[in-house]
Amino acid sequence: MPLSHIDMVRTLEKIEESALIQLVYVSSLTLQGRIDASMFEEVERHASAYNQQHEITGILCYGNGNFLQCIEGEKAQVIALQKRIFADRRHKNIKILLLQVIDQHRFFDWRMRLLFLERWLWSPTTKQQAAQLSPFLPFVPHSWTPERTEQFLQTIRNFDTPPHIKAAGITYNALGNMFRHIAAPHQAFLIIQGVLTLLIVVAIILLFL
Repeated sequence: MPLSHIDMVRTLEKIEESALIQLVYVSSLTLQGRIDASMFEEVERHASAYNQQHEITGILCYGNGNFLQCIEGEKAQVIALQKRIFADRRHKNIKILLLQVIDQHRFFDWRMRLLFLERWLWSPTTKQQAAQLSPFLPFVPHSWTPERTEQFLQTIRNFDTPPHIKAAGITYNALGNMFRHIAAPHQAFLIIQGVLTLLIVVAIILLFL
């Protein structure tokens, strides 16, 4: 189960300052985050330079309105970044799933790579190659155990190739393609939901006329 703030503090107190640690947290997108069309691009842009400077690696996953982020680095650097991230008002319901000492970086790219866990955004190739992600979808990670979190991260590491990291990578189709130039991925999803709901309402009205 997710760690409480007290559990996290107690765990950190037992870890040496120079230790390499891995912190995995989950959160939910807020309304402010949903209307921020540049959020994902901004996160990637800022993370690339910051993470390389502070020797931090990891991955950021998004799906179904939820984030899961894995951060790896020296204890002091990870905690400093964690405080900045947790203060961001574009997400809420923040919970720590995993906090542990590691002997080496599990993710080796300094950029905080972004993986979208929405099947409708994937290219056909990505859908075929990412079949092992099916047990983790729909993406609802808030109740994951440390063991399940580890399984998910291992699966992601197995997909550490351009078709998955870059093309998670966003190939829109059908209605999604109509919005790809005017909306962020999560916004396009909401727009499509709204359009479909409207069509259902219109169909019901016509049915009773």
